[in-house]
Amino acid sequence: MAKKAKTEAEIALFRESVCEAATRLFIERGPQNVTMRQIASEVGVSPMTPYRYFSDKDDILATVRAAAFNRFATALETAVTNAPDARSKGRAVGDAYVGFAKTHPAAYQLIFSFSQPDEDRYPELQAANGRAQETMVGYVRDMIEAGLLKGDAQLIGYMFWATLHGIVVLELASGLRGMNGDTLREKIMRTLYAGMQVTPPTLDS
Repeated sequence: MAKKAKTEAEIALFRESVCEAATRLFIERGPQNVTMRQIASEVGVSPMTPYRYFSDKDDILATVRAAAFNRFATALETAVTNAPDARSKGRAVGDAYVGFAKTHPAAYQLIFSFSQPDEDRYPELQAANGRAQETMVGYVRDMIEAGLLKGDAQLIGYMFWATLHGIVVLELASGLRGMNGDTLREKIMRTLYAGMQVTPPTLDS
């Protein structure tokens, strides 16, 4: 008797289980040290089974990274949408950024600790990456239009992004000995706004 084909729901569930197992291994060992055989073993299936659903390990890595980028973007987009006005968007994005990194450290690591030189092979990953980058620039564009900032939106957005990333990495690595991350973020942001000679948006808690 022929084996019954999996339903779309069963396929989606299995792909998810493969992605969860692969994520654990990627975080623990680094993608370069993980094989498809190890992923299959982690899921509890034969070595060839994952190949029915993913072309190779890089395909799995692209899939989990795209999902992480989208979760990250959703968190920041929600923060911007819920901000009462343009002035509060900067603080809202900063809070959402740090909150995401602390709540979802594995996803944050998938986004920023790993890369794929052949990203153009994976349209979903490219789209998710582009969406995440837009979240770090779009709110700055809104603030410029409101007269709160002056300059190039992408450059300013990346300045803020680099600041947030640096603080988060130091915090996650317990590198901010004797310094509160939120306090550091506020002081740096105030300095950046002052350097641009504009009135800073609301940064107080």
